Amino acid sequence: MAASDENKKIEQMNKSLIDNTNQRLTTNDGVFITDNNNTLKAGDRGPSLLEDFIYQDKMAHFDRERIPERVVHARGSGAHGVFEATADMSAYTRAAFLKKGTKTPLFVRFSTVAGFKGSTDLARDVRGFSVKFYTEEGNYDLVGNNIPVFFVQDAMNFPDLVHAVKPEPNNEMPQAASAHDTFWDFVSLMPESAHMVMWAMSDRAIPRSLRMMEGFGVHTFKFVNAAGKGTFVKFHWKPKLGVHQVAWNEAQKISGFDADFHRRDLWENIDKGNFPQWDLGVQLIPEEDEFRYSFDILDPTKLIPEEVVPVQIIGTMTLNRNPENFFAETEQIAFDPGRLVPGIDFSNDPLLQGRVFSYADTQNYRLGGPNFHELPINRSVNGKHNNQKDGTGRQDILKGNVSYFPNSLGGGCPYHAMLKGEKGFESHQEKIDASKVRKRSTSFADHFTQARLFFNSQSPEEQEHIVNAYSFELSKVKSVDIRTRELAILHQIDPKLAAKVGSNIGLTPPTSLDELTLQFVRHNHPDYPIEPKDPEVKKSKALSMKQDPSKGTIKTRKVAFLVADGVDMNKVEHYKKALEAEGAEAVLIAPNVGKLKYKQGGSEEIQFSFLTEASVCYDAFYTPEGDSVNILSDLPEYFQFINEGFRHCKALAFAKGAESLVEASYIKGKDAGLILESDGQSVTDFIKAMKQHRIWERESARKVPS
Repeated sequence: MAASDENKKIEQMNKSLIDNTNQRLTTNDGVFITDNNNTLKAGDRGPSLLEDFIYQDKMAHFDRERIPERVVHARGSGAHGVFEATADMSAYTRAAFLKKGTKTPLFVRFSTVAGFKGSTDLARDVRGFSVKFYTEEGNYDLVGNNIPVFFVQDAMNFPDLVHAVKPEPNNEMPQAASAHDTFWDFVSLMPESAHMVMWAMSDRAIPRSLRMMEGFGVHTFKFVNAAGKGTFVKFHWKPKLGVHQVAWNEAQKISGFDADFHRRDLWENIDKGNFPQWDLGVQLIPEEDEFRYSFDILDPTKLIPEEVVPVQIIGTMTLNRNPENFFAETEQIAFDPGRLVPGIDFSNDPLLQGRVFSYADTQNYRLGGPNFHELPINRSVNGKHNNQKDGTGRQDILKGNVSYFPNSLGGGCPYHAMLKGEKGFESHQEKIDASKVRKRSTSFADHFTQARLFFNSQSPEEQEHIVNAYSFELSKVKSVDIRTRELAILHQIDPKLAAKVGSNIGLTPPTSLDELTLQFVRHNHPDYPIEPKDPEVKKSKALSMKQDPSKGTIKTRKVAFLVADGVDMNKVEHYKKALEAEGAEAVLIAPNVGKLKYKQGGSEEIQFSFLTEASVCYDAFYTPEGDSVNILSDLPEYFQFINEGFRHCKALAFAKGAESLVEASYIKGKDAGLILESDGQSVTDFIKAMKQHRIWERESARKVPS
């Protein structure tokens, strides 16, 4: 390129640069915007209005920002399954798939939110948990996350949130991470994010497996029964295997060793017949109780504590089949919270109302046109019959010369269900009498009570992890002003939490929000701060991941048997049989793949070696006795396994004769997770320790980094 041509190109590019400094907000057509935080509603708690061209202008552009991968939730894994309804819900909903005994095919897609399609599975992030039910009344999509609340209250702020957490636009760094200035700049100016950020900084954001995380519908929906009576409902997915996490240090190492860790875990377990299961639970709130609580049930940054409204189990989901083709199924499946069936309806949650437009719009764009529902993975089981025609990607062939309604040439078909005494989808009849406004309800103005509830509900170890997570993330933030603003938010939640994080990053937390933050908050709530109502509960057991070991299970857990030539076959078989009886999997790991020679003679083909495996990919470790101990004692990779396993608070068992390996390691002191046969302990004690998931006493007593 000649110098003159290069200069012309630079000049041409400079003309396209936009500097927003000292500029007023506008639409893409240059119309000045008075309020960029609230969608247009019928009353401050009413439904959003279709005529909101400012919201549509913003969201339609946002939905088209990435091709071909999803704007958010790009990194995903999926599986086929079935849902069986186990409770009679006819008093609350006429949804056919929720009739007791009904079995409904489905497809689930799990995902991270912030990262690109090729990012790691183990990022600290929210996980998408979306289920498409192929019901006899059409497709129903329950589009949720593994966290029951969200960052923002109104859909107008959703593009801003995603822009903030995505890699920064000037250098496209960092990938799949919130530990950078733009994310914390945004949330430190949006106290409504405080509750969700607390969840994201907890262990919920780094699950052990997709099979071991909860799912939530996030929003408040409505059940509608045959008589037209509505009941507010919150959806919960409860994993049969329990809710478990990895340590942050562990997650970082897994990302380097196996970025597909969650995807591989899901695929391999379904392939082995270890079908993951979740119970579907609901929290039901009568319409007359809509204003009963200290929080607003339409606020997506709030949850309903299970102690206040118990979760009723109404069915079970089983994932039993992997996709045949990742692109055709997992990538092309199109979820949309607006895909409802008779008996389920929306509430006036302003974030949910906005998602109804956004998801359909982005699928139209991402999948190339209006016929994405004709792709096999998106087709309903009962077909479709309407007068829509043509468009990109059309696969269905409409017979005859009629493509309109009403008509007589086609016999009036397809006909309205009511013409033959049948019922189709009917929106819940809700009386609305309100002014058109861009406002937010005062009942949405308490941003810290539930964040405090979540923090107070955690075990001491989990609280320490939250401190560490905030400290790590804010240490990555270059702006001291942003760090300070976030510490002020933490102080409103819990002064001790703020002080600990502040000490770790060298700052003293302010006791009040700064003027810039207050300016943004008061735009939505002019009378802020308000006096919050007394909460119904101050602690909720359901919010902690730490579980009663007596109720634990080690099903599908992977136990590394660390072996070498000369290992005692009887010891290997004894432990292997006991662990497999509990549903765990024993994996022999040796210095090399190939033949492993046993002490008693004979051999076994080994598929995994210290070179190809990493301790972070296993849940517990066993070292059998035999001549193998001498070989392992000279193997640095072996000690890396047990030292790291100890650091990550996992159970380790050593047979008689293997104690010398413990003495040569960094393992110091005895605890419930260190099983020594020379002390009279056995595989039973090993299993009991594994059921705790983590040996928490080790972390607190020995300050093992999380």
